[in-house]
Amino acid sequence: MGLLHALVRQARPGDEVREFHGSLRWAEFLLERSGGRLRPGDCVEVGSDSIFHGLGDWVFSGVLYDDPGWGTGRLREYADARGVFVDTALAMRPHAAEFIAESATRVLAADPDVVGFTSTFMQNVSSLALARELKARRPEVTVVFGGGNCDGPMGHALHRNHRFVDHVVRGEGEYALPALLRHLDAGTPPADVPGVCWWDGEVSRANAETRRTVAPADIPSPDYDQWQAALDASPVREYVHPKLVVEGARGCWWGEKHHCTFCGLNGSSMAFRAKPGERLWAEIDRLVRRHRILDVVSVDNIIDMAYFRDFLPRVADSGWDLRLHYEVKSNLTPDQLELLGRSGTAHIQPGIESLGSRVLDLMDKGVTGARNVRTLRECENHALTCSWNLLYGFPGETADDYAPVIEQLPALVHLQPPSGAHRIQLERFSPHFTDPQLGFGKRRPAAMYQHVYDLPEGELDDLVYLFDTEDAGIRGPVERRLQEAVARWRAGHPHSRLLFEEDGETLLVHDRRHGRPPATHRFTGWRAGALRRLEDGRTESALLRLLTADGHDVRPEALGDWIRHAFSLGLLFRDGHTYVSLPTWDEPVRMPEGAGVGG
Repeated sequence: MGLLHALVRQARPGDEVREFHGSLRWAEFLLERSGGRLRPGDCVEVGSDSIFHGLGDWVFSGVLYDDPGWGTGRLREYADARGVFVDTALAMRPHAAEFIAESATRVLAADPDVVGFTSTFMQNVSSLALARELKARRPEVTVVFGGGNCDGPMGHALHRNHRFVDHVVRGEGEYALPALLRHLDAGTPPADVPGVCWWDGEVSRANAETRRTVAPADIPSPDYDQWQAALDASPVREYVHPKLVVEGARGCWWGEKHHCTFCGLNGSSMAFRAKPGERLWAEIDRLVRRHRILDVVSVDNIIDMAYFRDFLPRVADSGWDLRLHYEVKSNLTPDQLELLGRSGTAHIQPGIESLGSRVLDLMDKGVTGARNVRTLRECENHALTCSWNLLYGFPGETADDYAPVIEQLPALVHLQPPSGAHRIQLERFSPHFTDPQLGFGKRRPAAMYQHVYDLPEGELDDLVYLFDTEDAGIRGPVERRLQEAVARWRAGHPHSRLLFEEDGETLLVHDRRHGRPPATHRFTGWRAGALRRLEDGRTESALLRLLTADGHDVRPEALGDWIRHAFSLGLLFRDGHTYVSLPTWDEPVRMPEGAGVGG
């Protein structure tokens, strides 16, 4: 919303722009109406964490369809069959109609000519419900939708199935929205605005989308003044930890070359573009000074590698105590991860996805399991919180791809675990979706949409983002073993350590991992050198060559015996013929999960 605000003010300086932060107002409304029982954390649980079950949308479906009980039976059947907790969503729904009515009153009090909705993930039904109410009260108001939920065929389906939505902007809005507003001023149909949907009488027209992407120079710096004012005046303020959201790049430079098979992000705009690091730092500098907030979240799908030269060093040298969040590729070097830590980056999403090289090949990730384990270890060394998911269910994977990984997970308990082991779901725009030959030939809109939308399946085919398919890859006992092993990893991680310490020429390894007796292992000579050399990941033959070059006299048989011994102690991770050292050099402070506050 900050981008759209800045865009309209820049393109149309004579216009007045007002913002309505529906998510913030919904949290306030529930807190008040429930007497404090429904808190902002519950809004996150239902509106964000339940994305794969549609709970946030279902809460407002009854308002959209003028039936307070609409979809409740289907939701209960869905939840019972899958063990999904829905009590919080059920408690919220009785408040939805009054909230939409009050929201419409607030929006119309500004006497708007145009009301724009930006919708991503589970913001569709609440936005549609409010749009419907606005048009019922004041038909002359023009309603425009945009955002991630409107990309490609989804935008046209949303438009043609909801007559009260006047226009939909599909794709990026920097060029299309000002052009659409000029047509609204002139009273002419926007037939020449790429990607826009509009009504030609009672016929929904969808203009062809453009291949032209928005240049970084044309992406405005966001305006958060009205958001700040709304938050500062809100009773919700004491429950949240606000963060500034910035954008350095759009698209994905890896996806341009090798689109990860399961990923539907970026939709129709994969082309990678990035602002110069100097400009990004100037934007952050301005926003931090203006809003006095040091937590900064980048929405980039992948960091521009140039930022390691022209952005992160500026942040590191600024002396500011920033806390940055970035999505990165998992094959960063230790020096790059060190710079991230030094710059104040506290949280990264490195897209690890798996620790098995063959499964990573099936994803087209361009990285190995050994490299991903190195990344997890280096995150410990540089105090980087690392969020990742362990994904499975890829066509062509087998139990043999997972067995050696599952067997080694107990040795990784000191490294940051995934959020869980999750079967992939088919996402629109992903290679799995666009190319049925990759293994998901049979697909249908995900079952959750049956309790979200009152539309025929043919329309849902175009409207929705997630699809159900026949399960691929592992299942049964191997799937259960994987999930159970990850659950044990998560349970044992908080109190597990595996630390290097140098004592003169002796290399000590202090093992305090869950599930193992406490021990300290001592290594000297070539054995200490071998453990250090394996920090970068080596095959046995490569390690022998390096040790020989280092001046050590090592027999191949002795090295093989030592590797097997170190592996038996859980000091090494094996990925095919490659071995990686697992001990870390640093012991970061760990917060118990859930101890922080969200925002």
